[in-house]
Amino acid sequence: MAPKPVTGHLLKSSFPTGVSMIASTASSFSLPVLLSNDGFAFLFVLFKLIDQSLFAFTVYFPTYEDTSSRQIRSLAKELTGGAAAFVFLMWPDLIQKAKNGGLDIIETYVFWNGHEPSPGKYYFEERYDLVRFIKLVHQAGLYVHLRIGPYVCAEWNYGGFPVWLKFVPGIAFRTDNKPFKAAMQKFVYKIVDLMKWEKLYHTQGGPIILSQIENEYGPVEWEIGAPGKSYTKWAAQMALGLKTGVPWVMCKQEDAPDPLVCHYNPFLLWIYFPFADVSSLRNMYTAFGGPTPYRPPEDVAFSVARFIQNGGSLVNYYMYHGGTNFGRTSGLFIATSYDFDAPIDEYGLLREPKWGHLRDLHKAIKSCEPALVSADPTSTWLGKNQEARVFKSRSGACAAFLANYDTSASVRVNFWNHPYDLPPWSISILPDCKTVTFNTARIGVKSYQAKMTPISSFWWLSYKEEPASGYASDTTTKDGLVEQSKNLIPDESSPSLEHKMIDSTEGFLKTGRWPLLTVDSAGHVLHVFINGQLSGSVYGSLEDPRITFSKYVNLKEGVNKLSMLSVTVGLPNVGLHFDTWNAGVLGPVTLKGLNEGTRDMSKYKWSYKVGLKGEILNLYS
Repeated sequence: MAPKPVTGHLLKSSFPTGVSMIASTASSFSLPVLLSNDGFAFLFVLFKLIDQSLFAFTVYFPTYEDTSSRQIRSLAKELTGGAAAFVFLMWPDLIQKAKNGGLDIIETYVFWNGHEPSPGKYYFEERYDLVRFIKLVHQAGLYVHLRIGPYVCAEWNYGGFPVWLKFVPGIAFRTDNKPFKAAMQKFVYKIVDLMKWEKLYHTQGGPIILSQIENEYGPVEWEIGAPGKSYTKWAAQMALGLKTGVPWVMCKQEDAPDPLVCHYNPFLLWIYFPFADVSSLRNMYTAFGGPTPYRPPEDVAFSVARFIQNGGSLVNYYMYHGGTNFGRTSGLFIATSYDFDAPIDEYGLLREPKWGHLRDLHKAIKSCEPALVSADPTSTWLGKNQEARVFKSRSGACAAFLANYDTSASVRVNFWNHPYDLPPWSISILPDCKTVTFNTARIGVKSYQAKMTPISSFWWLSYKEEPASGYASDTTTKDGLVEQSKNLIPDESSPSLEHKMIDSTEGFLKTGRWPLLTVDSAGHVLHVFINGQLSGSVYGSLEDPRITFSKYVNLKEGVNKLSMLSVTVGLPNVGLHFDTWNAGVLGPVTLKGLNEGTRDMSKYKWSYKVGLKGEILNLYS
């Protein structure tokens, strides 16, 4: 269904002059959303350009003044792209592989916690060398969409917010809150000033053609109401006031203030928006304990081709290269691997036949450009579940898409007096309305299966981490139990208790019926030690991070030592007020089966040690 026509002027106020893009209304048109876990992303986009020169690039978001966003009068061109996360030493190779795969635009997130690890101290080196990355993209002849956020989600700790931000007095994240808006504005200004200084915006001769403020805020705004609406308006006005010379977009923000544009990212976007598909390769990340994502290349290609045949103007792959979550960057229960079953795998190798199949798809679509950008498609049903979509320009250019929506049966159809065989759930592309150059279900690329070969030449050293002692110099003492993520910054904390817990008159010392130790924790992992020996471990999950340790424990007469290693498996990155979610041992901590019945130790004095010695020594597994 076409977007509702509106009338009025082109939204030119904040855009430079040059090439224009015909789109639908600002409320329903979407530029792509991508993500990256090392800060960078690729984009597959289909722009309609009024000027042949791509190097005077400007994007206008006009009102819908004629019958189609495709009715343009001069030469048009289509571009392609997709999402990626990179190791910085691999950037040139991965950028080239993406370009060879038919991509044209690279998108990068800007990770606040990576660039400002402590207040006012900025870091732009190695994998956070944003300027170098953008310049490499430019050298490759590609464009950049700069997604500043600074909330990025991205399956990343706190969605990209630095942990220190939560300790700013009076702060509340992502709402009409003065301390938060002041901190956010300072960081956004820092990034934009850096881009301007390096002359990286397109109006300065650089590759940045789009910028994004905030990310996927619509659902949050809906939940919190008026403060959310005020925050959205403020963020848009703040961004526009920076005068970057390129358009700003928001993601999942249907009420994005003009002239900002909303973009969206469902799995099969042709169902919702006819002109903007931003997640054709929409797989899922891998969570610890969860499945490994897989989406057949035939289905990905079908999704893209169906979107284009329906008149779609923009497509995004998420992810094109997922890479690896290094260090403590990944969010709540997100695995180290961010492979995503992407065309370029976690290690930077081409995943065939997916990479090659999509490359061939891009080539076929681009060969249809003269017709695609000149007219709306006309539809003819060739059977119950078979359809032909034809694009035909006034100059005579013609392209056809023959679709078979049947999921199980191959069908022979007659199109313009010629027979065509269509496999199940497939689309054939005919750039001249006669010859099939690509079918989404027919893979013409060789496949291979990667094989892991064990290496025996490694040598190993071991290090034993002792449970924390309440008398150690690097511990602190608290009355009662302490919430971990708000008070103890690193991922691990070790609450320990040394107490003359067991009197010689305790009955279990004679009967041998050990008392039951129960520990309730808000998550995510808990290892329990009794007198220096591991008693047991419990693990939460992404669906429910809360855990309870319950086990009969062997205690001795007199002083016993209870030590617990509490671990957060990443910090939450999405959800309402995710920065306020609890983690760690909050209690109660009880012993059941004593002469007194049940003893609650939650209010005792506990000693805490934050982090592990092995981490300080850089002894990583």
